[in-house]
Amino acid sequence: MNTNYKVNVNKTFEFDITKAAVLSLDAVEVGEGKYHLLQNHQPYHIEILNSDFNKKKYIIKVNNNTFELDINDDLDKLINEMGFATSSKKTVDSIKAPMPGLILEINVKEGQNVKENDPLLILEAMKMENVITSPHDGIIKTITAIKGNTVEKGSVLIEFAP
Repeated sequence: MNTNYKVNVNKTFEFDITKAAVLSLDAVEVGEGKYHLLQNHQPYHIEILNSDFNKKKYIIKVNNNTFELDINDDLDKLINEMGFATSSKKTVDSIKAPMPGLILEINVKEGQNVKENDPLLILEAMKMENVITSPHDGIIKTITAIKGNTVEKGSVLIEFAP
């Protein structure tokens, strides 16, 4: 099965791309989060400025122009069509590591009130810094993540008070 992605650029332009097309790109990593891409004999310098893995949102710079990307796959489309899209009332009681990585920074303390989208911690994975944000307003109950430690995928990092 070929995976399809719907990419929204700056909330104004939308296009479809396949996983095969992404894999066939002539791109070379030239630094941490920096790439050189050759497409139709045209060079592009790309830098990933910010990434939110959980929300599939990225801010990139292409030849000194900045773009905000929202990327959805076939599963996201199906979930939305079935009416199961996440509502504003999220019932997440803990934050788990979405992938193995290194805890670079912890931005909250136990007992702290946080708002939805507040940055909780930074997880470095595959040479990219991923800002893990709060899925809802709440109070931090416990923090099991330790700055400088590595974590496995699925490890509980932060728990919210009920």
